Amino acid sequence: MTLRRSLPGLVAGALGISLTLSAVPAAAATAKAQAPTAPTVSEQQVMPHLRALQRIADRNGGNRAHGTQGYAESVAYVKNALDRAGFRTKLVPFTYNGATGNNLIADWPGGDPDHVLLTGAHLDSVKEGPGINDNGSGSAAVLATALQVAKSRLGPERHLRFAWWGAEESGLIGSADYVGKLSGAERRRIDVYLNFDQAGSKNTRQWLVVHDDEHGETEAQQAFEAWFAERNIPTFDIGVGGSDHESFGNAGIPSSGFSTGISDCIHEACDNLANVDPKTETTSTDALIGVLWKLAATTPRR
Repeated sequence: MTLRRSLPGLVAGALGISLTLSAVPAAAATAKAQAPTAPTVSEQQVMPHLRALQRIADRNGGNRAHGTQGYAESVAYVKNALDRAGFRTKLVPFTYNGATGNNLIADWPGGDPDHVLLTGAHLDSVKEGPGINDNGSGSAAVLATALQVAKSRLGPERHLRFAWWGAEESGLIGSADYVGKLSGAERRRIDVYLNFDQAGSKNTRQWLVVHDDEHGETEAQQAFEAWFAERNIPTFDIGVGGSDHESFGNAGIPSSGFSTGISDCIHEACDNLANVDPKTETTSTDALIGVLWKLAATTPRR
């Protein structure tokens, strides 16, 4: 998470985009019309991703920052999991401070290419620590959600795209580079970007849901708040800023998402595996899955 703007001491996130599709797999097409019930995950389906990112940091100087081997291995870990699950993945390179980094983009086959639902999180850490909550937790939640899409052979109405951004900690560099290279038509195809930054903070008492009032985004924001309300989980609304959804907002692309707030160890060496609460991380992942299933089942009028 980039601490460049204050959000009354709180921070959250959103999502990014691009385009390329293929036919819906037969099994996915069968499920398409029925808007199936969203699955849920266990800690055992989410926390292994965070343990993998911790191991990557441990063997690479204690961090996974832009331009380092730790970041490159983090991207490779996520990409390998997605490739095995049947996603069409691509690395989108960018250069910052003399070092090349990559955004990782993953498309699930099928869905309306004129209505893209983009979900993302930044994968890099600061150089001072491994970044397991900031933002291994958001990256793991997005990855676990994508893998549930594949496991369920989901046949969405909207096209589903997932992204993991580089160099967020340097100033939203990766997501800004990606958005800046989209054509006007590609930007208009993105219905909404969903961003997740710090999804497993300890001692979380309320989830911070992004409200994009400037662009009139209500569908995703209301879906998140309804999901939490049904489970008697308090929420607090925050604006767009401080993470990669800002890059999309600057380009006029609506956004939402949520955060569990800034942890005590943000941008420090103690932002390790012990800085993540497994129950909070699992709840965040289930919330993302539930809302993505809901949004994927319909396409809005334009």
